[in-house]
Amino acid sequence: MDKPNFRKEILNVLSGKTPATPPVGSFTTTPVLELMDLSGAARPEADSNPEKMAMLAFSQYANASFETLRYPFDVVVLAEALGCSIDPGTKARPPAVTKGIIGRPPVIPKIPELSEPPEALLEKGRIPAVLEATEILREKAGPKLPLIVGMEGPGDLATSLCGISNFLKWTIKSPHLVTRLVDLCTDACIVYGRECLKRGADVVVIADAVSSPVMISPDAFRSLIKPGMARIPKALGGKSVLHICGATDPIIADMAECGYDGLSLEESIKDLKSAVHTAHECGAAVIGNVSTSRTLFAGKPEAVKREAFEVLQAGVDVLAPGCGLAPETPLKNLKALVEARNEFCGRK
Repeated sequence: MDKPNFRKEILNVLSGKTPATPPVGSFTTTPVLELMDLSGAARPEADSNPEKMAMLAFSQYANASFETLRYPFDVVVLAEALGCSIDPGTKARPPAVTKGIIGRPPVIPKIPELSEPPEALLEKGRIPAVLEATEILREKAGPKLPLIVGMEGPGDLATSLCGISNFLKWTIKSPHLVTRLVDLCTDACIVYGRECLKRGADVVVIADAVSSPVMISPDAFRSLIKPGMARIPKALGGKSVLHICGATDPIIADMAECGYDGLSLEESIKDLKSAVHTAHECGAAVIGNVSTSRTLFAGKPEAVKREAFEVLQAGVDVLAPGCGLAPETPLKNLKALVEARNEFCGRK
């Protein structure tokens, strides 16, 4: 019997079609230590070596039975390409920005990497490694497994460039600086995302933690970040998903209005059923949202299954972790997600 075409199923879900069986996978980072050991591809090498990156991504399917291949395993690739100083991390700790490139200017300076031609950005930092890993994965995955490439969104990228303190201060005192910087960062996301799709990725995931209502007000999101965020889906010319951390209930409608094919929601959202309804009204699929900290990291498989049932009953279209996985997340809990979906559908 032929194996299911998981790629087709994911693309159908993101095209507004209701699947007979909800797919299971991840649209957020998945740097699980057990997967590193089983695949023979560990960080930090897997963050910059295309072959190792592809091996670790493929292990999500080979060893966890996920129906998606999500990579890379951090969200500072664009920040590094634009000149931010990066701590490369360790096996258990992802790369992180240690210093931005913008201090306290009266205006946002011209950033060479974002000037013409924009394609020059694609030669910077680890972007070439991600693009090469995409080509390797496309060949290895064939036509039946979906490639999910993630990147930081324009708000997070802007924060990396100028520092979180400056960014939050400017949202109140100098919103014109934030608007200009987010606009530049949106262009970078589009250039990078387009090329990923061109090389063989199926879905681009934009992750933007700073857009969370726990970081900036919903009004600040609407006026300063949403306009850039809404430019991305059409400009990419392919499937896209938006992930914003935290309890995003106050901005669910705004997220859905941005035009992404799917919304990835974290477990801290207060009313998942309502969020699903709002997203579906705008034509967006919902992905999530089993707790990564309380359940997948610290719970037992039985707890994973219970929460997965609740999430599926709320109407999500893709069963997935609510956010990025902790490296120490037990592999058996990832497998429990797939088992839960199978049991849920068997009981319907």
